[in-house]
Amino acid sequence: DKYCLDNGRPSIDPVILVKIILIQKLFGIKSMRQTIKEIETNVAYRWYLGYSFQDKIPHFTTFGKNYIRRFSDNTLFEEIFEHILQLAMQHKLIDTSALFIDSTHIKA
Repeated sequence: DKYCLDNGRPSIDPVILVKIILIQKLFGIKSMRQTIKEIETNVAYRWYLGYSFQDKIPHFTTFGKNYIRRFSDNTLFEEIFEHILQLAMQHKLIDTSALFIDSTHIKA
């Protein structure tokens, strides 16, 4: 129900949108603009997303627009994150013996 079937640009699979944000968060990329630049030049990212060298990567504004239109009224991203976290814990990929907190001082 999130796809337009008869007009507009070709749609982008929501799985791709989620994978793009995972790339951004897992590799600590600060902005969506920079994330898209990285995806355009990184073969591993293209492979993970299912894009060939000839495929055009979505514009960075596409993510924000799609997020507002598709995901702003639900908890999809939180559910996906919780599922991934549960899988990581089941496979003992997360060590909870230590806790690290960013205590960077920022002047107001």
